[in-house]
Amino acid sequence: MTPTDRKKDSSPGARLHRATEALIALSLAGMVLAVFVNVVLRYVFDTGIVFYEELSRLLFVWLVSIGAVLASVENKHLGFDMVVSRLKGVPRLLCNVATRVAIAGVLLLVVRGSWDQVIAGMDSRSTVIGYPLALAAASTLVLAVGMLGVLFAQTVLEWRAPPHQAPDAVTE
Repeated sequence: MTPTDRKKDSSPGARLHRATEALIALSLAGMVLAVFVNVVLRYVFDTGIVFYEELSRLLFVWLVSIGAVLASVENKHLGFDMVVSRLKGVPRLLCNVATRVAIAGVLLLVVRGSWDQVIAGMDSRSTVIGYPLALAAASTLVLAVGMLGVLFAQTVLEWRAPPHQAPDAVTE
């Protein structure tokens, strides 16, 4: 590992990335353990722990939301670029701008709807565990705000890139 690699690894962004991956792994492990214990209890003792079902559901919702933001950061989300990849110059730029504006518009709608659900869920409690339902709704709020942040950062980095660099080139 070179000093430059160490510097990259110790940056706040790299630490946040590793912490997010650790949170996802921890969430997945908790979910797998909860489901496994319930399956064993059902087949062996003909019973289960209802708490674990609700917990694994909540962990799954957060796992998907945080994973989607992380996939957006890593540029590993699904994309359809069959048309745009064949365009050059201004038409390509216009398609990229239109796409980013459309994505931002949809994410803003998700933020608004999620915020409404968080407010509505503050007074409602889950059936078994008793956590506020706003906790589950907050996952989509985090997803939308996180993806908006990533979209903004990627747009700024793309516009600041040197003109000779291709717009979809990934630098590491």
